[in-house]
Amino acid sequence: MFKSALAVALAALAAAVQSQTYAIDPSHTAVIFEADHYATSTNRGRFAAKEGSVTIDRAGHKSSVEVIVDMASLITGVAALDRQLQGKNFFNVAEHPVGRFVASGFSFADDRVTEVSGALTLLGTTQPVTLRAMRFNCYRHPLLKREVCGGDFETTIRRSRWGITRGLDSGFQDEVRLLVQVEAIAQ
Repeated sequence: MFKSALAVALAALAAAVQSQTYAIDPSHTAVIFEADHYATSTNRGRFAAKEGSVTIDRAGHKSSVEVIVDMASLITGVAALDRQLQGKNFFNVAEHPVGRFVASGFSFADDRVTEVSGALTLLGTTQPVTLRAMRFNCYRHPLLKREVCGGDFETTIRRSRWGITRGLDSGFQDEVRLLVQVEAIAQ
C-alpha cells in the first residue's frame, strides 16, 4: 500500500516538474525585422516585448506562449523612419499600440523546442505564423537561482496579409524577415 502511494506521488511530482510556466523577460526579449529598401539595402528595426508568458510541457509537448509587443517601442536608428513606420501608413501605433503572438503548436526534438506555430496579430488582423527555432536552451540562472529558457526564432512573413501595403507599388518587397529573441524566467 505504502509502495503504491509513493509511486503515485512520485509520478505526480514528475508530471508537475515537466510542465513549467515562465514570465517573459522584457530586457532580453525583442522582435527584430529586416525589410527590403528598393532592392538595394535592408532596413532593420526592433520592437520591445512588453510582457508575456510561456508554458513548456516537455513530457506531453502541450506548450503555449503569449507575447505582447509594444509597437511604440519601434526603433530603427533613424528617427524620421521610426515616425513613418509608427504612422497610419504602416503600423498605425496610435490605433494599434500592441502586437500579439499567441501559440500552442510546439514541435520538439527530445526536450528542445524546434518550431512554434501560432497566430500573429498586427493592426487588428490575425494571421497564422510559424517560427523556427534557430537556437533554444534552458539553464539555471546563477543570479536568479531559477531556470531560464529562451532562444532565437525566425520566420518570413508577407506584410500585406496584415494590410501593410505601403510601398509595394513602388518597388518595396512584401516579404519581411522576423527574428525573435526571447528569454523567460521560471515562475
